[in-house]
Amino acid sequence: MRLNLPTLLAATLILTACSGDSAIDGVKEIPNRFGNAVNALDDFSPGSTGDSNNARGLRPNEVRVTMEVPASVAPQGEPTRRNLRIVVPDRVEVYRTDYTLRKDLGTVRFSTATDDDGYLIIAFEDGVPIGPDVVIEASYRGTTLKALAADSDRDVKVNPFSHYLVAQGLGSYDAFDFQTVMNCVNSSLCLNKYVWGTVADQVHDFEIDIGTNASIASALDRLDNRADFKAYVAAMADYALLGQDNSDTVRASSADYNSIFLGLELGQTFRESNAFGAGQWGVRTAQEEALTATGSAYLYPALTLTSFEAFNINVTSLATDIPYYRQTLIHGTDNGGSQTFFNRSSDLWARNSHSSAPGAATLTPPRSDAQNADAIDPARLLAGRALYQSVTGRDSSRITGWTRNPYYLDAFTSAPAEPDSSPDRVLTSYFSAGKAIELQEEGGKLKRQDTLEDHYLSVFEFHLERSSDFSLSTLAEQRYNLVYIAPRFGNEDDPLVFETGHGTWDTQTPDGNRLAAEVTLDQFRVVRASNGQVRAEASSGTGDWNLANRLSRLSQSDQYMGRLTLYEDQPGEECGTPDMGLGATTPDGSLMAFNLDDSYLGDGLVIAGQPPTDSLVPARYRLQGVIIAMTDNTSRMHQIHNGLLELDDGGGATINAAGFEIHHDIPSSNVSEPRQASLASSLGVTATEDGEITLSGGELTLAGFYTGTGDQIFLTLRDNTGPEFQTGLLIATVIPESD
Repeated sequence: MRLNLPTLLAATLILTACSGDSAIDGVKEIPNRFGNAVNALDDFSPGSTGDSNNARGLRPNEVRVTMEVPASVAPQGEPTRRNLRIVVPDRVEVYRTDYTLRKDLGTVRFSTATDDDGYLIIAFEDGVPIGPDVVIEASYRGTTLKALAADSDRDVKVNPFSHYLVAQGLGSYDAFDFQTVMNCVNSSLCLNKYVWGTVADQVHDFEIDIGTNASIASALDRLDNRADFKAYVAAMADYALLGQDNSDTVRASSADYNSIFLGLELGQTFRESNAFGAGQWGVRTAQEEALTATGSAYLYPALTLTSFEAFNINVTSLATDIPYYRQTLIHGTDNGGSQTFFNRSSDLWARNSHSSAPGAATLTPPRSDAQNADAIDPARLLAGRALYQSVTGRDSSRITGWTRNPYYLDAFTSAPAEPDSSPDRVLTSYFSAGKAIELQEEGGKLKRQDTLEDHYLSVFEFHLERSSDFSLSTLAEQRYNLVYIAPRFGNEDDPLVFETGHGTWDTQTPDGNRLAAEVTLDQFRVVRASNGQVRAEASSGTGDWNLANRLSRLSQSDQYMGRLTLYEDQPGEECGTPDMGLGATTPDGSLMAFNLDDSYLGDGLVIAGQPPTDSLVPARYRLQGVIIAMTDNTSRMHQIHNGLLELDDGGGATINAAGFEIHHDIPSSNVSEPRQASLASSLGVTATEDGEITLSGGELTLAGFYTGTGDQIFLTLRDNTGPEFQTGLLIATVIPESD
């Protein structure tokens, strides 16, 4: 039923141009129903982020305000996602503030109205604010929540998520930080002024349910205890401090990249009655997607990185579109307490998509033209990234919606070969939680039902610049160093194996579009047997890892654009499936990466690089990646979240890395939500001029290679000391020092 509320509200609206005055005062018993407006609970949309956009019909200087409170505050309120309730606020204030969150810092010129669905519309006479200095505060029956006015989609939701951002994001600043941010906001050239609009919008994309009995205080505590949400807000607040010096210089030009993607999952499944609430491992690998039954057109995993100038501001924009396959292993216990395993192969999962919404990013630091006009250094690509929802099984008896939380991107980009060219690689690892939700179709819309899975995902993304006419001669007669990680699920005796390896890869001369090559490997495995017991194993060996130049079928023509086939014996047909996997190379062949897919190693990720052009020197590196740890009764996935590796000039290294940990207690079938974890270690370093490197100390050994100018290090991790055995894959990329 649709209820029009503007007549009821008109008598109580106060139109004002004064700081701190109320836009609504005295509305007490208004029905909490909002007609035809979008409610994400009733309209799950693929190709959009989790937060519904209710900005239709708004003028450029207007925002629409929705208040959402915990169920205990308004049991009769209209239900919406995250177990919140939509209510009509009794009172709304708009005021200017700073890091102290005071209300008496100046006036905001605005007027108010209501739309046909009863929502409050605020029109800002000087345009919608873009900085964190204007707050919208809403009250409902004694409950008060705040939101920044600078929401990029102008659909301002005032709820515990927005309040946390105001209190812990803006509220974490001191006077100097706040002035730094406002200097950027007031500069016509400072791109980072838009960070606050991004974060104010993206906090609402997080799928974190608030308890039915939660108070405002306990709802905020819940968000503070979600390590991924807390770290995202803190990282975005720090990102906003970069200021004009970093964000008004952008060096990338338009380029397309081949994407190699690996997602490792540890979560909890509620899909099957015989394993309800059990833990679940998963692996996701990028795939080519045939768009027609005849194979006349394909979608290839890709990143597009574009820079352009608008209104005298240089902007870098990026977007990804990555089709993927998934495999899972359910791990629980039976009624007698024995561990049980159920393999769910990729044949049972529909192809899915891990795609990000287009958005602005920052490359930092800028080039120093004072020293050398042609000197270009590696840079970090920084952004707050939102991931699209997706839907599978639309024509089946169980439609599933997939949500993915935003994340803070801190990626390495290589030094471009020329001042006007693009970096040839974008490398990163990050964490994103999400849900699989059962959907029910009603009236052409998809309505959310029960949660089928909670999944917590550690992601590697390697984006390698496309070539225009790649030749295998670029890779021929080379020695590459390599590392890999590969989980294997479902073996009858050892149902769960995580294997890592490092070694060398020697290529021969091409034979047409094929290139024979041999690997020499040192391998390490953490293995869980069918009785639940865990052991560690090490081995070494050689094998044929051959390459083929893979033809890409593009809309304009067929092209060799740097995509590669990896195979032992069976390369597959021209666009077919090989026996190991698919990957890509940079145009100069200096870095390759592959997705293993149903190979003898399992599914996973291979990284291979040519020997470095320079020796390692003391430097600071951004450390990212995943550690897998298991005991007989527990499993743990530890995402290293933008940690720090420092190499000193005395042959040593230190690691200080915060991160997120997912812990599965197997006997109780309890899987934790993301919680804070850390890694700190002092290590000795051994490195060769050929690029091999080992860091060791205490129980940990990190082994792998470095490449480029020593600005990229790829490491496997092993700990065979027990009772908790560990392995993993880490990437360390240089943090450029500002001049």
